[in-house]
Amino acid sequence: VLSTSPLGPNFPFSGIDDRENWPTVFYNRTCQCQGNFMGFNCDDCKFGFTGTNCTVRRRLIRKEIFRMTTAEKDKFIAYLNLAKRTISSDYVIATGTYEQMNNGSNPLFADINVYDLFVWLHYYSSRDAFIEGGQVWADIDFAHEAPAFAPWHRYFLLRWEYEIQ
Repeated sequence: VLSTSPLGPNFPFSGIDDRENWPTVFYNRTCQCQGNFMGFNCDDCKFGFTGTNCTVRRRLIRKEIFRMTTAEKDKFIAYLNLAKRTISSDYVIATGTYEQMNNGSNPLFADINVYDLFVWLHYYSSRDAFIEGGQVWADIDFAHEAPAFAPWHRYFLLRWEYEIQ
């Protein structure tokens, strides 16, 4: 539930950015998957589940990076490097604004590798906000200076782990 308290002086604008009420605006604009499924088309298993019908519980143990063996660290780095060379099969990124795309009739999208997708997602969540008249709201960071800091980063890291697994 979002607070209805007035925003502080660091939020002089309202209703101009889809990140203002994050993550509520995200949850209200996405499909709701049933059972143990998740993802943009509900065909992935929720975190902690696997199997054809996502009914097999899977326990994941995260090992402290400073306690990893050399072989484990090398494997982890190899997967990060693989993510830099693997084009995402699910996502593309916009390479132009809605206006540049002529209201959608001239699509401007590009493939992106898995690693850079997560770089882009993090950038998008914390970038400046563009407001009317060509102005930029430069001193705002919805990802790091808002109430959703912890849950957004938790979800971000879970998705990242899911992709590199």
